Amino acid sequence: MNDEQNISASNASTDKPEAQPINDLQAAEINSNLLTENPVTQKPGDKETIEPVEPETINPKLQTAEMEVHHHGHVHEKKKWKEYVFQFFMLFLAVFCGFLAEYQLEHKIETDREKQFIQSLINDIKADTVRVKVIINERMKRDQRLDSLTFLLNNELSKGGTNRIYVNAVTAARSLAFRFIPNDGTMQQLKNSGAFRLIRNRTVSDSIAKYDVSIRNLLRQGELEESLIHDYRVASAKIFDALVFDRSLDADNNIRTITENPPLLNYNETDLHTWNYKMYSMKALNKANHRDMKLLFQQAANLLKTLKTEYHLE
Repeated sequence: MNDEQNISASNASTDKPEAQPINDLQAAEINSNLLTENPVTQKPGDKETIEPVEPETINPKLQTAEMEVHHHGHVHEKKKWKEYVFQFFMLFLAVFCGFLAEYQLEHKIETDREKQFIQSLINDIKADTVRVKVIINERMKRDQRLDSLTFLLNNELSKGGTNRIYVNAVTAARSLAFRFIPNDGTMQQLKNSGAFRLIRNRTVSDSIAKYDVSIRNLLRQGELEESLIHDYRVASAKIFDALVFDRSLDADNNIRTITENPPLLNYNETDLHTWNYKMYSMKALNKANHRDMKLLFQQAANLLKTLKTEYHLE
């Protein structure tokens, strides 16, 4: 019996598998299971030991330093000097091109304004030449009337035709027919607004300035002529009857020839000499204005030709 038991035990020991080695992971799992199955329990008589917890000290300087740290997402590599030069050149080129574009636009605007002023000035000069041509003819007629009036009044044989003397005397006191009012709207705008600088052609600007000077001189002579006409009327009041002057005008203030020969006033030699001197002054100024008007007409024609040639205008 004992032999059988020994044989059985020997077989059992022979059939038992060999022990396998345990790695770290398996060992940790076994220890965890053991702790779960046999938890550590505190006995009633044991005292609980509480370890003191030291307060956490916070370093403000370290915290501030940590807060001030900035982490850049992109790391910039150091550029070469050639890249800086290239960027500067591109920026300079962009600014320079913008300046050229603005300058070109401003130049075009000023050129267009210049042509507009020149075209407007041409229209004004054309209107002036039409009026000047009429005034030249009226000056010639006035010169003849003043000569006739002087001759008739100083000739004793002509005292019988006083109607002609009165008509010429009334006409001599009128200046509307030969009064010159220039069309200077464009000229005044060029001078007062500073737009004269737009005319860059020196020949054109000089011609315009000379034309303007000639017009100003004629206007001053016109003011002088009005003053002489006033003096003439004062001298005529001692020689001519104003009632006859009144009958010489129609409803539209036009001069008409009277049929009768009204008498002159009783004047003396001094009155006649004074009248003759006033008449002489008017005749001399009328001749000067007639001469200057012809010069202005020629000057206006030359200026029109210059403007049309320089600006290629019709």
